[in-house]
Amino acid sequence: MKAKQISVMVSLSLSLLALAACKPDAPVAETPAATADASATPGQDAAEPAYPTRAYFGDTHVHSGWSGDAGLDGATLSPEDAFRFARGEQVKSNTGQMAKLKRPLDWIVITDHSDGMGTINEIRAGNPEMIADPFLKRMYEAMNGDDQEEAAAATLELINRQSTGNLPKQLMDPRWMVSAWEKTAQIADKYNDPGKFSALIGYEFTPNPGGGNNLHRNVIYRDGADLAVQELPLTSFQTMDPEKLWEWMEKYEAKTGGKLLAIPHNGNLSNGRMFEETTFTGGPMTKAYAESRQKWEPLFELTQTKGQSESNPVLSPTDEFASWDLWDRGNLNGAAKKPEMLRTEYWREALKSGLRLEAALGVNPFKYGANAATDTHTALATGDEDNFWGKFVGAEPSATRWKPVMIGAGQPGQIYSWEQAASGYTGVWATSNTRAAIWDAMKRRETFATTGPRMSVRFYGGYEFTDADTADLVKAGYSKGVPMGGDLKSAPAGKAPVFLIAAMKDPDGANLDRVQVIKGWLGADGKTQEKIYEVKWSGDRKVGADGKLPSVGNTVDLTTATYTNSIGATELVTAWSDPDFDPKLKAVYYLRVLEIPTPRWTAYDAVRYKVKMDKNVAMIHQERAFTSPIWYSPN
Repeated sequence: MKAKQISVMVSLSLSLLALAACKPDAPVAETPAATADASATPGQDAAEPAYPTRAYFGDTHVHSGWSGDAGLDGATLSPEDAFRFARGEQVKSNTGQMAKLKRPLDWIVITDHSDGMGTINEIRAGNPEMIADPFLKRMYEAMNGDDQEEAAAATLELINRQSTGNLPKQLMDPRWMVSAWEKTAQIADKYNDPGKFSALIGYEFTPNPGGGNNLHRNVIYRDGADLAVQELPLTSFQTMDPEKLWEWMEKYEAKTGGKLLAIPHNGNLSNGRMFEETTFTGGPMTKAYAESRQKWEPLFELTQTKGQSESNPVLSPTDEFASWDLWDRGNLNGAAKKPEMLRTEYWREALKSGLRLEAALGVNPFKYGANAATDTHTALATGDEDNFWGKFVGAEPSATRWKPVMIGAGQPGQIYSWEQAASGYTGVWATSNTRAAIWDAMKRRETFATTGPRMSVRFYGGYEFTDADTADLVKAGYSKGVPMGGDLKSAPAGKAPVFLIAAMKDPDGANLDRVQVIKGWLGADGKTQEKIYEVKWSGDRKVGADGKLPSVGNTVDLTTATYTNSIGATELVTAWSDPDFDPKLKAVYYLRVLEIPTPRWTAYDAVRYKVKMDKNVAMIHQERAFTSPIWYSPN
């Protein structure tokens, strides 16, 4: 059955979509869902409209069994399997179950670790050079045995050794990478189908300084294999300094004529290092540093399987929706986190700090748009709660997958498997489904992050918008303002910025609760502040004197893991002006869109497998989306 074509233009109502309650069926679903229509502007070529008219959904962070930690844990699926699965084909999972997305993705990036690239298959095959090392021999035995606990223990040891610089020399020998990288790039070329499915080339640069402080970056190519293979990926064996990665990227572009960008991810496991206000080596930030960081890193991964890095209740105590998917107890190895580390781990705080640093340096080093990804290590990119295949092989669907400890076993900050998030996907507003158009959208930050649902969100800022512009919001947005990811220059005298806002529900998902504008600004005193505005919501609720909006309600039935769309709205559209605007102050704005409450993946598992989980296991949540910001500068 072909996907229904549903326009993303906000003038089209979704009120006729009467959606049934979600049911806890087996993780395989057969029917692709509705996607947005790529209608072109009149007079423009249908393949390349004047401006983006469709959101394309994909995943920027997927590991196959070719990544060392994934392969050691038992993942056997290849990059080919990952591409086939993402484009909608059914594959046999690493545990022998049949897996299929309910809806194909539009694009995907396979980002196997550059560290040890090409070595995992050599170890699995028992290459004598590899298994001469005692640890690598244990890896070989774990991969070829049936003891899942032994494999998990070896995986954790591998991560610890990598983060502490204690890996066997065989794993760090770059000669193993040559063939593996060529094959990786060629496989992406094979599955790239312009106009239908974009298979982008990428890898993960994986520095874990200080014994597990996560400073990983996913490097994404605009190019094909002919350019990508001309330079081997950078590894953390060579350097853990992000500045060295940017230098490597510049060298690649100069040598090949190609284009690269990097996406830092899940700063919540960096123990304060992701947005520290010094260089990696502890030196002062400079204008040149800020320019490089902004040039090479346009997006930040603010939600993925290992929790969220949007904000934290400690940083945003008045934000009632800041406490979700929190992994804030330690770093990647479980080393305890100190409270003062939180400020330099989260996206919202970094957006505010960037305004302050820009005032001092002349350039904003933290000018990050919104990105979400799965970070799956199974090759199965699943962001749906009722079809979630976990991060590692041991978390593929089973009656017991909620129980184990994932990080920091035996430590006060240990993280349990049930705390995994079925998150997330990135929506890009691109002019076509091609590598170049998808990459270009990411580069200009015209993106939004979701925890999994494929809702569509538009966000424009300008000084000439009126309420009437919501009737043709997209045309007005591009012709009279700037889209998400853009910059508003100094306001004309007597004017405040107006924002055009549109959110449309996932056609196969839950209704919408509300849309919020989250604002950060730099006060005249040099201190940063934030405020959350309720700008559009479902039903006849009213914002109270405290600025809070009453709850939308809850239709979830945990005995059946279902919900109904009897509450909420199918779309929320408005024009909103900042009532507290001060034209002299730097500011940053982004949208947060919340769905009505729905069952979490744990609730689906509880019903599917008829298991009773501990009372502290989260069963209900509110899925959400975040747009890239719009920045205002008085200069």
